[in-house]
Amino acid sequence: MVMADVTVLTDMWKEEEKRIKELLEKLGQQMKDHGIGGKVKSIGGSPGEVICQVAKDENAQLIVTGTRGMGKIRRTFLGSVSDYILHHAHVPVLVCRHKDDHKN
Repeated sequence: MVMADVTVLTDMWKEEEKRIKELLEKLGQQMKDHGIGGKVKSIGGSPGEVICQVAKDENAQLIVTGTRGMGKIRRTFLGSVSDYILHHAHVPVLVCRHKDDHKN
């Protein structure tokens, strides 16, 4: 029974790695198509901390990140990656909202 659980987890892990690889390739191609230079990476860890550290390691000039628009109450309890980056990055940060998040 334990072996079946390990097999299921292994299969799930492989599927997730495949999904991440495809997403990285897609994002890299979108950057190329729009003439945007940069790197697309997948690194494990706390997102805000990792983004700030990679920006420092890569001597980035700007961090561009998105926001999910959680609202003040949810953000207070769950935290916000973009908020963390804004307060801990040593370079300018551009936080972009998805076009569907804008209210008319």
